[in-house]
Amino acid sequence: MAPLVIHLRTETKPRERRCPLSPETAKALLDAGYIVRVEESSDRIYKTDEFRAVGAEIVPAGSWVNAPTDDIILGLKEIDPDGTPLPHTYIHFAHVYKRQTGWTTELSRFAKAGGLLYDLEFLTDETGRRVAAFGFWAGYAGTALALLSWAHQLLNPGVTQGPVPIFDSASELTEFVKSNIKEALPKNNGQLPRLIVIGALGRCGKGAIAAAEAIGVDSVLKWDLPETSKGGPFPEIAESDVFVNCVYLGAHKIPPFANFESLSRPDRRLRVICDVSCDPNSENNPIPIYSTHSTFENPTVPASGPLDGPELRIIAIDHLPTMVARESSDEYSSLLLPSLLTLNRRDVEGVWTRAEKIYREKVAELP
Repeated sequence: MAPLVIHLRTETKPRERRCPLSPETAKALLDAGYIVRVEESSDRIYKTDEFRAVGAEIVPAGSWVNAPTDDIILGLKEIDPDGTPLPHTYIHFAHVYKRQTGWTTELSRFAKAGGLLYDLEFLTDETGRRVAAFGFWAGYAGTALALLSWAHQLLNPGVTQGPVPIFDSASELTEFVKSNIKEALPKNNGQLPRLIVIGALGRCGKGAIAAAEAIGVDSVLKWDLPETSKGGPFPEIAESDVFVNCVYLGAHKIPPFANFESLSRPDRRLRVICDVSCDPNSENNPIPIYSTHSTFENPTVPASGPLDGPELRIIAIDHLPTMVARESSDEYSSLLLPSLLTLNRRDVEGVWTRAEKIYREKVAELP
């Protein structure tokens, strides 16, 4: 049997620098007998020469489209919604399983062409836990950006925050935010912001708390199921300066953590919400006060309705960990590697059979 080809495609989402495969994990796959092809990319956090040095074949950007259909096409974020058929086997985050906007059109591209999607979000072990996730670094980056936005509001009242700088490391991001907060403190009577993190015990929440500690913010409400089980809205959110939501969006609707009524208070302190789990188009969104994603070019959006009190901005960027691309890619690729090493047994290996089962179930829901 010919060796299985894993073809790493170039990402096309703006500012996406992360990669599900590192040079180190590419070498592990090569050593295990796989063929690894890596598309050229000037944006990827790992340089093309790093992959070349471990023995990967370097191919042109976008060449996956014409690759043999037996090849596995590995990526991170969703493929451009250009309507082209998708006949390969794909591994990436597709964002089509929770009935997101446009899900039928995008999922049909796989189904109609005979393709197969192994969605990275749904690669799980036998207990249902995801085998790899960016949660920690999503929480870290989201909290850092939220604190940066808080400082921006104090330093530049009424001025919309501009593009987020590109950082080469988590430490560089941390130092940048610390300096901005230090500059903003005189505008807040010398007081550091108060933070509330919901979902504090999960990977994302732990990353959020780690960022706050690294930046020097020590007033943090750390909430999880015991604090939220009674159901929201929660007045403690309005009483904090920054709210970071790290709760994974489930299939069932829950009472909102905050809504227009709970936040329309003249004594509201809250200025920034970072919805790390952002899914504004879902009916299950527990923060139903905004209706669109933000981007690294325009990192905050306003609430979708009127609110009393100070200006409130929402961060809803769905690829926050790319702010700390190397650290998050190093961790994620190492977590994903054990599953990738079993791709040649994907017909019987649980992580892949479970992911295929979910794909088939979602395709069956297509109208």
